[in-house]
Amino acid sequence: MDAATWLKRDAASVWHPFTQHSLWLSDEPTVVDRAEGPWIIDVDGNRYLDGVSSLWVTTFGHRIPEIDDAIRSQLDRLDHSTFLGATHPPGIELAERLLATAPRCAEPELGGPVLSKVFFAGDGSSAVEVALKMSYQYSVQRGRSRPLFVHLREAYHGDTLGAVSVGGMDLFHATYQPLLLETVPVSSPGVRSPGQHPAGRAAEVEAELAAVLASRGDWVCAVVVEPMVQAAAGMLTYHADFLRAARRLATEHGALLICDEVATGVARTGRMWASEHAGVAPDLLTCGKGLTGGYLPLSAVLTTEDVYEAFLGSAASGRTFFHGHTFTANPLCCAAANANLDLIAARGLVERAAALGERLGALLAPLSEDDRVVEVRRLGTMTGVQVRSAGERTGAEVCRAARRRGVWLRPLGDTVVLMPPLALAPAETDLLVGALIEAIEEVVR
Repeated sequence: MDAATWLKRDAASVWHPFTQHSLWLSDEPTVVDRAEGPWIIDVDGNRYLDGVSSLWVTTFGHRIPEIDDAIRSQLDRLDHSTFLGATHPPGIELAERLLATAPRCAEPELGGPVLSKVFFAGDGSSAVEVALKMSYQYSVQRGRSRPLFVHLREAYHGDTLGAVSVGGMDLFHATYQPLLLETVPVSSPGVRSPGQHPAGRAAEVEAELAAVLASRGDWVCAVVVEPMVQAAAGMLTYHADFLRAARRLATEHGALLICDEVATGVARTGRMWASEHAGVAPDLLTCGKGLTGGYLPLSAVLTTEDVYEAFLGSAASGRTFFHGHTFTANPLCCAAANANLDLIAARGLVERAAALGERLGALLAPLSEDDRVVEVRRLGTMTGVQVRSAGERTGAEVCRAARRRGVWLRPLGDTVVLMPPLALAPAETDLLVGALIEAIEEVVR
């Protein structure tokens, strides 16, 4: 069956995420049939380089034999078991491995929590919900209810209501404002005036955060940040000084620091965790997306012994964390994640990802001097190329032009995102950047 037939059936029955369906068919969406390595292949046999890792999740690419085999092997043993009143080896092993990779605080004066417990969830939004509920209940059980969260403007933490509450993107979130938690936003350290140094901007937002916590800190249970990169806002990068300041200020005011590493974690920034760029450790770290190598939905919250111990008590104490999902720690998902972490270690993927990021930066350098480009933003492989508007939906038009050149990309407004699989080969990297540059030259005149 060809793409046109599939799309007709799709339009009759499917509602896609983040999609204006009045434009759906005119955008000529891709009907994906299969994939191999960094390539996706449509039902008509056309091949496209997967330049966004299938929405930032594939680490090595598609159909990786070692991960395929791990899932098949687990399927022969156990497909699913509840994690309520039971446990299983893949989940235990995954928790141990995640904690072994967890960031450590490089400077004790910043506050040096050690992440020692893992709570599994299903996707990025559900991990953020866990972290928010956990941090609030922690404050109650440590002696005072602190109902406020502080977060950044331009933030994105997912689409469930708690996650939306600590978001800061009006396009996505404004409609739901009457339903949301009470929060206090501070400015984005990634939004700078022309010519402003990132460290100067970090100092400005540090002062703003300090003022908020000085006035309302007794009511704040947690400060929530995307460490180093605000991804959905267009890959807004910021100086590590701000993250260090957030760690210090949260500690000083008795608040927890939540680092949402769903997008930034698992080697995307050239470190296993983006928090490592600032040498800090949060009190709660959320992860997801690339955790299973892009195979299956799984997320997790890493937290400290102090947070964990606040939930201990008798059955009648009411201190239990009453939260969970039917498919929490599904064994197939955990098996995929374990195999993915095995490969990350065996193939030195963190170092390879850092090198890939530098190669991307070098290839994209000419765009920094191109009048058709506003800014190139990058940390590791997380890259956003903001093009000058040439009419409505310029970013989308650039992505369509890249697709005609065999590269599949996605825009965030007029910012074109590059987030390729972390094991991308040099020739494929050249194709990725070359197609983008040609697409910009075609669309932005």
